[in-house]
Amino acid sequence: MPQKHKVFISHHADDQEYKARFVQKGKNVFIDKSVDTGDIDDTNLKVDTIRQKIRDDYIRDATVTIVLIGPGTWQRKHVDWEIGSSLRKTKYNSRCGVLGILLPNHPDYGKGNIREHLLPPRLADNLKGDDPYIVIKDWPKTRAEARLREWIHRAFVRRNGNPPNNKRKPFKNNRTTDPQRGWQN
Repeated sequence: MPQKHKVFISHHADDQEYKARFVQKGKNVFIDKSVDTGDIDDTNLKVDTIRQKIRDDYIRDATVTIVLIGPGTWQRKHVDWEIGSSLRKTKYNSRCGVLGILLPNHPDYGKGNIREHLLPPRLADNLKGDDPYIVIKDWPKTRAEARLREWIHRAFVRRNGNPPNNKRKPFKNNRTTDPQRGWQN
Protein backbone atom coordinates (compact mmCIF):
# COMPACT_ATOMS: atom_id res chain seq x y z
CA MET A 1 0.00 0.00 0.00
CA PRO A 2 1.36 3.48 -0.91
CA GLN A 3 2.41 5.94 1.78
CA LYS A 4 -0.37 7.83 3.58
CA HIS A 5 0.48 11.52 3.88
CA LYS A 6 -0.51 13.55 6.92
CA VAL A 7 -3.03 16.11 5.66
CA PHE A 8 -4.34 19.31 7.21
CA ILE A 9 -7.73 20.26 5.75
CA SER A 10 -8.56 23.96 5.66
CA HIS A 11 -12.18 24.93 5.02
CA HIS A 12 -14.96 27.38 5.81
CA ALA A 13 -17.27 26.23 8.62
CA ASP A 14 -20.22 26.50 6.19
CA ASP A 15 -18.61 23.63 4.24
CA GLN A 16 -18.28 21.28 7.23
CA GLU A 17 -20.47 18.65 5.54
CA TYR A 18 -18.11 18.56 2.55
CA LYS A 19 -15.14 18.26 4.90
CA ALA A 20 -16.73 15.24 6.60
CA ARG A 21 -17.41 13.65 3.20
CA PHE A 22 -13.86 14.43 2.09
CA VAL A 23 -12.34 12.78 5.16
CA GLN A 24 -14.53 9.73 4.51
CA LYS A 25 -13.45 9.59 0.82
CA GLY A 26 -9.81 9.83 1.86
CA LYS A 27 -9.76 7.48 4.85
CA ASN A 28 -7.55 5.00 2.93
CA VAL A 29 -5.46 7.75 1.35
CA PHE A 30 -4.36 10.18 4.08
CA ILE A 31 -4.16 10.77 7.83
CA ASP A 32 -6.36 13.71 8.85
CA LYS A 33 -4.44 16.25 10.99
CA SER A 34 -6.95 19.11 10.74
CA VAL A 35 -8.79 21.19 13.32
CA ASP A 36 -12.36 20.20 14.08
CA THR A 37 -15.08 22.56 15.23
CA GLY A 38 -14.59 23.23 18.93
CA ASP A 39 -10.96 22.04 19.07
CA ILE A 40 -9.75 25.56 19.82
CA ASP A 41 -11.73 27.79 22.15
CA ASP A 42 -10.74 31.17 20.74
CA THR A 43 -13.11 33.19 22.91
CA ASN A 44 -10.40 34.89 24.99
CA LEU A 45 -7.34 34.25 22.84
CA LYS A 46 -5.31 36.82 20.95
CA VAL A 47 -5.10 36.45 17.17
CA ASP A 48 -1.39 35.56 17.31
CA THR A 49 -2.08 32.86 19.91
CA ILE A 50 -4.78 31.27 17.73
CA ARG A 51 -2.48 31.27 14.71
CA GLN A 52 0.31 29.75 16.78
CA LYS A 53 -1.98 27.00 18.12
CA ILE A 54 -3.14 26.11 14.60
CA ARG A 55 0.42 26.09 13.29
CA ASP A 56 2.07 24.27 16.22
CA ASP A 57 -0.69 21.88 17.26
CA TYR A 58 -2.11 20.87 13.86
CA ILE A 59 -0.19 22.01 10.75
CA ARG A 60 3.23 21.22 12.24
CA ASP A 61 2.70 17.49 11.83
CA ALA A 62 1.18 17.70 8.33
CA THR A 63 3.02 17.35 5.03
CA VAL A 64 0.16 18.56 2.79
CA THR A 65 -2.59 21.13 3.33
CA ILE A 66 -5.77 20.77 1.33
CA VAL A 67 -7.98 23.82 1.02
CA LEU A 68 -11.62 22.91 0.35
CA ILE A 69 -12.90 25.90 -1.61
CA GLY A 70 -16.58 26.76 -1.35
CA PRO A 71 -18.27 30.05 -2.29
CA GLY A 72 -17.26 31.90 0.89
CA THR A 73 -13.85 30.38 1.60
CA TRP A 74 -12.02 33.40 0.14
CA GLN A 75 -13.44 35.56 2.97
CA ARG A 76 -12.27 33.54 5.98
CA LYS A 77 -9.39 34.73 8.17
CA HIS A 78 -8.70 31.25 9.57
CA VAL A 79 -8.32 29.84 6.06
CA ASP A 80 -5.87 32.64 5.23
CA TRP A 81 -3.87 31.94 8.39
CA GLU A 82 -3.84 28.20 7.73
CA ILE A 83 -2.58 28.68 4.17
CA GLY A 84 0.06 31.16 5.39
CA SER A 85 1.26 28.76 8.09
CA SER A 86 1.37 25.91 5.59
CA LEU A 87 3.56 27.91 3.22
CA ARG A 88 6.00 29.01 5.92
CA LYS A 89 9.14 27.00 6.59
CA THR A 90 10.55 27.58 10.07
CA LYS A 91 13.06 25.98 12.40
CA TYR A 92 10.30 23.83 13.92
CA ASN A 93 7.83 23.46 11.03
CA SER A 94 8.54 22.25 7.53
CA ARG A 95 6.60 23.71 4.62
CA CYS A 96 3.51 21.83 3.48
CA GLY A 97 2.57 21.10 -0.07
CA VAL A 98 -0.78 22.78 -0.79
CA LEU A 99 -3.67 21.59 -2.93
CA GLY A 100 -6.92 23.45 -3.56
CA ILE A 101 -10.12 21.51 -4.25
CA LEU A 102 -13.16 23.35 -5.61
CA LEU A 103 -16.34 22.13 -3.97
CA PRO A 104 -19.49 21.48 -6.03
CA ASN A 105 -21.10 24.55 -4.40
CA HIS A 106 -18.39 26.92 -5.72
CA PRO A 107 -19.58 29.05 -8.69
CA ASP A 108 -16.59 27.96 -10.83
CA TYR A 109 -16.84 24.23 -10.10
CA GLY A 110 -16.61 22.16 -13.28
CA LYS A 111 -16.12 25.18 -15.55
CA GLY A 112 -12.38 24.81 -16.17
CA ASN A 113 -11.83 28.55 -15.62
CA ILE A 114 -11.37 29.70 -12.04
CA ARG A 115 -11.85 33.35 -11.19
CA GLU A 116 -9.02 34.27 -8.83
CA HIS A 117 -11.13 36.79 -6.91
CA LEU A 118 -13.33 33.91 -5.70
CA LEU A 119 -10.34 32.08 -4.19
CA PRO A 120 -8.50 32.79 -0.95
CA PRO A 121 -6.02 35.51 -2.02
CA ARG A 122 -2.95 33.71 -0.64
CA LEU A 123 -3.94 30.63 -2.64
CA ALA A 124 -4.42 32.69 -5.81
CA ASP A 125 -0.95 34.24 -5.32
CA ASN A 126 0.57 30.78 -5.84
CA LEU A 127 -1.21 29.70 -9.03
CA LYS A 128 1.06 31.62 -11.37
CA GLY A 129 3.72 30.39 -13.78
CA ASP A 130 4.59 27.17 -15.57
CA ASP A 131 5.28 25.32 -12.33
CA PRO A 132 2.91 26.82 -9.73
CA TYR A 133 3.34 25.96 -6.06
CA ILE A 134 -0.40 25.29 -5.73
CA VAL A 135 -2.79 23.61 -8.13
CA ILE A 136 -6.57 23.49 -7.91
CA LYS A 137 -8.71 20.52 -8.84
CA ASP A 138 -12.48 19.98 -8.91
CA TRP A 139 -14.08 17.82 -6.23
CA PRO A 140 -13.68 14.28 -7.59
CA LYS A 141 -16.92 12.67 -8.77
CA THR A 142 -15.34 9.38 -9.84
CA ARG A 143 -12.26 7.39 -8.86
CA ALA A 144 -11.93 9.64 -5.81
CA GLU A 145 -9.45 7.50 -3.90
CA ALA A 146 -7.00 7.13 -6.81
CA ARG A 147 -7.25 10.81 -7.73
CA LEU A 148 -6.80 12.02 -4.17
CA ARG A 149 -3.78 9.79 -3.71
CA GLU A 150 -2.18 11.21 -6.88
CA TRP A 151 -3.07 14.86 -6.15
CA ILE A 152 -1.85 14.70 -2.54
CA HIS A 153 1.41 13.04 -3.50
CA ARG A 154 2.06 15.65 -6.21
CA ALA A 155 1.43 18.45 -3.69
CA PHE A 156 3.85 16.72 -1.30
CA VAL A 157 6.55 16.62 -3.99
CA ARG A 158 5.92 20.28 -5.02
CA ARG A 159 6.69 21.53 -1.50
CA ASN A 160 10.40 21.12 -2.24
CA GLY A 161 10.22 22.87 -5.63
CA ASN A 162 9.84 26.57 -6.34
CA PRO A 163 9.33 28.55 -3.12
CA PRO A 164 5.79 29.81 -2.55
CA ASN A 165 4.64 33.42 -2.45
CA ASN A 166 3.68 34.14 1.17
CA LYS A 167 4.23 37.92 1.20
CA ARG A 168 0.60 38.97 1.71
CA LYS A 169 -0.26 40.36 5.15
CA PRO A 170 -2.51 38.00 7.15
CA PHE A 171 -6.21 38.84 7.38
CA LYS A 172 -7.11 40.56 10.63
CA ASN A 173 -10.82 39.88 10.17
CA ASN A 174 -13.09 37.95 7.86
CA ARG A 175 -13.76 39.73 4.57
CA THR A 176 -17.26 41.00 3.83
CA THR A 177 -16.86 42.20 0.24
CA ASP A 178 -19.60 41.52 -2.31
CA PRO A 179 -19.30 37.80 -3.20
CA GLN A 180 -19.86 38.57 -6.90
CA ARG A 181 -16.72 40.72 -6.91
CA GLY A 182 -14.66 38.79 -4.34
CA TRP A 183 -11.48 40.37 -3.09
CA GLN A 184 -9.75 43.07 -5.03
CA ASN A 185 -6.05 44.00 -4.93
